[in-house]
Amino acid sequence: MNPFSHIKTIVDDALTRLASDGLLPAGLDSSRVVVEPPRDPAHGDVTTNAAMVLAKPAGKAPRDIAAALCIVLQDHADVEAADIAGPGFVNLRIAKAFWPGFMRAVLADGDHFAHSAMGQGRTVNVEYVSANPTGPLHVGHCRGAVFGDALANLLEVTGHDVTREYYTNDAGSQIDSLGDSVFLRYLEALGEDIGEIPPGLYPGDYLVPVGRQLAQEFGDQLQAMQQEQRQTLVKERSIAAMMDLVREDLAALNIHQKVFFSEKTLHENGKIAETVQTMRDAGLVYEGRLPPPKGQLPDGWEDREQTLFRATEFGDDIDRPLMKSDGSFTYFAADVAYARDKISRGFSELVFILGADHGGYVKRLQAVTKALSQGTVTADVLLCQLVRLFRAGEPVKMSKRAGEFITLREVVDEVGSDVLRFMMLTRKNDAPLDFDFQKVTEQSRDNPVWYVQYAHARIGSAFAKAKTEIGDAVTDVSDVPEESLLMLADETEQRIIALIAGWPRAVELAAVNREPHRLAFYLYEIAAEFHSYYNKGKDQPQLRFILPKQVHLTQARLALLQMIRYTLAGGLSILGVTPVDEM
Repeated sequence: MNPFSHIKTIVDDALTRLASDGLLPAGLDSSRVVVEPPRDPAHGDVTTNAAMVLAKPAGKAPRDIAAALCIVLQDHADVEAADIAGPGFVNLRIAKAFWPGFMRAVLADGDHFAHSAMGQGRTVNVEYVSANPTGPLHVGHCRGAVFGDALANLLEVTGHDVTREYYTNDAGSQIDSLGDSVFLRYLEALGEDIGEIPPGLYPGDYLVPVGRQLAQEFGDQLQAMQQEQRQTLVKERSIAAMMDLVREDLAALNIHQKVFFSEKTLHENGKIAETVQTMRDAGLVYEGRLPPPKGQLPDGWEDREQTLFRATEFGDDIDRPLMKSDGSFTYFAADVAYARDKISRGFSELVFILGADHGGYVKRLQAVTKALSQGTVTADVLLCQLVRLFRAGEPVKMSKRAGEFITLREVVDEVGSDVLRFMMLTRKNDAPLDFDFQKVTEQSRDNPVWYVQYAHARIGSAFAKAKTEIGDAVTDVSDVPEESLLMLADETEQRIIALIAGWPRAVELAAVNREPHRLAFYLYEIAAEFHSYYNKGKDQPQLRFILPKQVHLTQARLALLQMIRYTLAGGLSILGVTPVDEM
C-alpha cells in the first residue's frame, strides 16, 4: 500500500467534486498535480501543489482553489486536517485512524509491500557490464555490474518486464590480441620458452590455464594447422574460456544475466550491412564530409567523403560515420545494428549502462534508437564513474593489459558480495566512489551495510526474546487489533511509521529516476531510526519492545518491528544484498 498514492486519489476525487459543483472548470489536466512529503514534517504528513498548478488554466487565484479544496478534503475520513500554506499549497494531516489499517496492509503484504504496477508491463532491456572478453572482470567493472543489476531489480518490482543483457565484444583487434596471447601460452604449455609477452598482448597469468587446456586437447597439432584455421579455433576457445570466467565472476556477485549477445554474429550474418542499407533506404544515411575535430587531430583522422548517419537530426552533436576508408564498418556501425536488433525484439525502452569513458556514446545511442524506431523506443544511457580502491591508505593501481589489475573476484572473496554490492550503491552512479577495505569491514555506524544488516538481525533477536519471555502467540503479528496499534504514540514510533509509509514512494521515485542508490540511503535512515528506538528503550523502560505485563503494547511494537524488517528485507533484496538474521 502506498499512502501517497492513496492521498493522491483522494485529492483527485476532491478536484472532480469541485468541478462537478462548478467551482472548477471541467476537464482540467491534473497530470502535474503531485502529493509529496512537506519539507518540514511539522507542516503535516503530505502536501499537494494542486491549487498552484491548476490556477492558471482555471483562471482563479491559487489560494481560492486551495480554500475550496481544503473544505472538500476535510470531509474525508482519512484526512484529519487540511491547511493552506504560502501562495497556495495544501498541507494535509492524515487521520490517526488511517495508520492501523496501513500497518495491517504492510504486514499482510510482507517484504513485497512496496512493489507496484507503475511500469504497466513496459518491456525494458537493461544492458550492463559488457566488458571485452579478454580476461576476468576487475573491480572497475564492478560498479556498472552492481548498478545495472540493482536497477533491473528495481524496474522489475515496479511492474516492468525486464531483460538483463550482456553484449559480448567478441570481434575486433582486441580479440586478435587475445588469440595471439593464448597461443603463446599454448606454446609455453608445450614446453617452449616464450620469454616476455610482447607489447600489445595480454600478459596476465589467467591465460595460462587456457593454453594448458589447448595443449592437453590438441597436443602439438595446432602448430601444423593453417594459420587462419588455427587463429579461428584459438580465438573461439579463448572467448569461451574468458566468458566462463566472466559468468563465474558475475555469479559470485549474485548477478545472472539472461542474454549474452555476441557482436560477432552481427558481422557473420550480415546484420550490419543490412542495417546500413535499411537506413540508407529510409534517408537516414548520406555521403558527406565531417569537419575536423576541435583541438589536436586524432591519429588516423582523414578528411574524406564517407557514409554518415544523420545523427544531428535526432539530437546528436555531429553526424556519425558508419564506414571506414577501407570499406569496412566502424565500431559504431555494429552498435547501430545491435540497437536495431534490440528494437526488433519488441522492447519499449533500452537502458545502456556504460563506463565514464563512454560519455560520447550518450547522444549517439539516443539518436540512433530514436531514428530506427521512429521515436517509439527510448534509450537511457547511464554512465558509471570510476571506483578508487584503497588498501592500507594507499591507492591501488590497476592495469588490465599489464596483468596487475585487482580482479572483482578478489574483492568479493575478501569482503563478501553483500558488502561490495551495498557499498557500490552508496553514491550516485555518475559520481566517483572511494572503496576502502578497512572501512567496509568495520562494525560501526560508519559502515552503512553493517548498520542496516545489524538492524535486521536485531529485530530477529527481539522476536526470539519475546517468544522466550511471553510465548509464541505474542510474536504472531499478522492480525494485531487496530486498538493495539493505536498505542504506538511515541515520537520515534511515529517517525518510523512515517518513514515506512514513504518507502513505496521512494521505490517508485528511484525507478523513475534510475537511481537505486536512493534506496541505500533510505534503508540507512530507517536503520538509524530503529537503532535510536532500540537505545531509547535502554534508558526509558516503558519504551522497551518487550513488556511482559503489557502484552497488547508488546505485540503492537513487534508489529512495528516486523514492518521495519519487511522494509529492510525488501530494500536489501532490490539492492541484491542478503538480509541476515544473525550477526
